[in-house]
Amino acid sequence: MIAEWEPQKAVLIAWPHTHTDWAETLQEVTSCYRHVAQAITTDEQLIIVAPDADAVKESIREMDLSRISIVEVPTNDTWARDFGPLTVEVDGTPTLLDFTFNAWGMKFAADHDNLITSRLIWHGVLPLPAENQRDMVLEGGSVETDGRGTLLTTSQCLLSPNRNAHMSRGEIERQLMQRLGVRKVLWLDHGYIPGDDTDCHIDTLARLAPGNTLLHVTAQPGSEEEHEISLMVDQLQSFTNADGVPYHLVALPCPDPIVDACGNRLPATYANYLVTNNQVLLPTYNQPNNDRRAMEVLSRVFKGRKVVGIDCRPLIEQHGSLHCITMQLH
Repeated sequence: MIAEWEPQKAVLIAWPHTHTDWAETLQEVTSCYRHVAQAITTDEQLIIVAPDADAVKESIREMDLSRISIVEVPTNDTWARDFGPLTVEVDGTPTLLDFTFNAWGMKFAADHDNLITSRLIWHGVLPLPAENQRDMVLEGGSVETDGRGTLLTTSQCLLSPNRNAHMSRGEIERQLMQRLGVRKVLWLDHGYIPGDDTDCHIDTLARLAPGNTLLHVTAQPGSEEEHEISLMVDQLQSFTNADGVPYHLVALPCPDPIVDACGNRLPATYANYLVTNNQVLLPTYNQPNNDRRAMEVLSRVFKGRKVVGIDCRPLIEQHGSLHCITMQLH
């Protein structure tokens, strides 16, 4: 499996529409998507899937359309990170793997989103060959790799009985090693972001980065997640890569709590950034001090890349953020 910071050919996103969960906040979330799309197209190609191509064209008419492919397919929602294909290298050739997406353990409808990769293959727009891996449920947000044989995931997500109940932990690990070409699987058993409904996707908690670095979230003193985050950091400190080398841990700041109209915490996290060829797109939350500190951390870790902040407050209303709505294709 190829690390996110390695050269990319394109990024895949799915455009919000009135039949998604974004219906009540469509104007605000579409504006956020436009900012994400604009940032991606300054750097590389963008593939947009949507049931109405003309509506998307109207939304992005001011952008460089030569860098954008719009594919008209039905969609349930817009979480491309989890229904999109994973890129691995097979005998030196990048190849896309199409796993089953069942909406985080059958929590929501996924009859269209589960077919998006295969429909993109049929349309001939994917830049790489693809392989069918539909006998296993796997979401892109649940796995992180350094591209050098190490995979990072969470036990709460991958061992969920609504995903691959017929597989034991040992069998899931064997399948990950075989299909994704990794030599070591690191199972994170702790960590929690209030408002998360993915069963603790790794891309909300900890991220692998260049230089044998592990970025991780932090918690505010006295918060409901403080104990779990402390246990998570202790476990991360014990991890070594596939070659037995300990990681250099780097802490990300903790956003101040953000709540919805009912007072429920929303899953704001700075770990949900996207790395592109020359940039790091960072979700921000209109918290100047915290946003600035997060940008400074990522600038130090991803040297040579420009860190671009994008206000993702509309995205966390539906319990995801910037990384969740994108999938890079290498």
